[in-house]
Amino acid sequence: MSEERVLIMGAAGRDFHDFNVVFREDPAVRVVAFTAAQIPGIDHRRYPAELAGPRYPDGIPVEPEAELETLIRELGVERVVFAYSDVSHETVMHTASRVLAAGADFALLGPDRTMLPARRPVIAVCAVRTGAGKSQTTRAIAEIAEAAGIRPVVIRHPMPYGDLVRQRIQRFATLTDLEANRTTIEEREEYEPHLDAGRVVYAGVDYAAILAQAEAEADLLLWDGGNNDFPFLRPDLLVVVADPLRAGDERAFHPGEATLRMADVVIVNKVDSAAPATVERLRASIAALVPGVPILLARSSLTLEGGSIADKRVVVVEDGPTLTHGGMTYGAGIVAAGRFGAASIVDPRPVAVGEIRRTLARHPALGPLVPAMGYDARQVADLAATLDAAGADVILSATPIDLARIVRLRTPVVRVRYALEQVEGPPLAELVAPVLAAARPVLAAVR
Repeated sequence: MSEERVLIMGAAGRDFHDFNVVFREDPAVRVVAFTAAQIPGIDHRRYPAELAGPRYPDGIPVEPEAELETLIRELGVERVVFAYSDVSHETVMHTASRVLAAGADFALLGPDRTMLPARRPVIAVCAVRTGAGKSQTTRAIAEIAEAAGIRPVVIRHPMPYGDLVRQRIQRFATLTDLEANRTTIEEREEYEPHLDAGRVVYAGVDYAAILAQAEAEADLLLWDGGNNDFPFLRPDLLVVVADPLRAGDERAFHPGEATLRMADVVIVNKVDSAAPATVERLRASIAALVPGVPILLARSSLTLEGGSIADKRVVVVEDGPTLTHGGMTYGAGIVAAGRFGAASIVDPRPVAVGEIRRTLARHPALGPLVPAMGYDARQVADLAATLDAAGADVILSATPIDLARIVRLRTPVVRVRYALEQVEGPPLAELVAPVLAAARPVLAAVR
C-alpha cells in the first residue's frame, strides 16, 4: 500500500506534537513537509532526524506558509493538516480553500487523537484567546495546591524556536536554566513567575518524553496552555479563561471555541476593565455554548514593584504575543498607567528601531506602547534601544519578566505585577478540590 503524503501547517508547537503522537510511527503516512507561520525566523529549517525517527533519516523540511500551493503541487501532497492556534474561523476556511484549490484534502486533528494520558492528576488551563489570563490562573491554582501540601509541576505549551534536538525535553528549576536553554523573551514571560515561586516547569518538543519525566517528580501536573489551543495532556479538570475585552471571539476563533466547548470551569477575567453589559453578554454566550458549566468572574489585581509612577512620563512595555497574534491593542501596562496616576504615556513609535519599529508598523492599532519582542539577540537589542530612546521618566514594564535580567537600560524600570482575583462564582479552590484529593494518595506514596 502506498503512503499518503501529508503536509502539516504550524508554528513550531502543535504541528510537531501532532506529528510525534499521530504520524511519526504510522507506516501508512509520509509527512513531506511542515510550513511555518506566526513566529518570525522559524521557517527554512528542518525537523531533525533525531526527533523525526528512523522513518525520516533526513528529517523533515520546514517551509514558509506563503509557499503552500507550490509545496502541495511539487511534493504531491494529498492531505494538509492545520495545526496552529489563535486564528479566526474565517482564516481557517480561507486556508482550507487554498488547500482544496491546490488539490489536497484539508484536516484538523482533534483532542482524542492528540491528548496524552498521564499517571498523575492533571489540571489544564487554556483560553479562548491569547492574553486572556491563563498564566495568572495557572499560578493561582498552583498556589491552591501548594497550600494543600501538594507539589505541582507545570508543563507548558511548546515554544521551541531554537535547536530542536537540545529542546526535546526542557526542565526549568532556576533562572540559570533559562540562560542555559537560551530562552526567548516569550519563553521567559511564561517561565520566570513560576521559577520565582519555586516551581519546576517543563516544556520542549517531545511531550510523551516530557510527560514521563515530569510526572516522576509531581503530585499534580498543571498544563499551562498556549494561545487558545486545547491541551496536549488529557485533563481531569479543564479550566478555560475568557476575555470580555474581546467578547464575541469565543465563537469566532480556532481552536478557542472548541476549547471552550470542552471546559469544566470557565473564568471570565478582566471584569474590572470591561463594561458590565459586555461581561453579562459574554457570560450569556458561554452559558449557551456550555450549559451548566460553572462560570467564575475575576479581575487582574495590579501592583507596582520598583517605585511610583505618579506624575511621571512613562513608556509602556506589554506582553508581545497578546498584542500581535492575540489581537489586543493594550494590556496591563496601559491600565496600570491610568490606575496609578502616570502623567502621560510616551509614544515610542517616532524613535522605535529595528524589529520593534517593524512590529509597530505591522500593527498600527497598538498605539503608544512597546510589545516585548525578543525571539533573538537582535530583537532584544532593538527593544532596549527603543525603550531608552523614548526619553520617558520611567519604563513601565507589564511583561511578566524582569527586564533587568536580560538587558541593561538607562531608564529606571517599574514593574507591573498582576494576579488573579476572583470576585464572583463558586470558589476556584472548591472546584479544583476533587483533583487535589486524587493527588493526595500519590503524594503519600512518593514520600
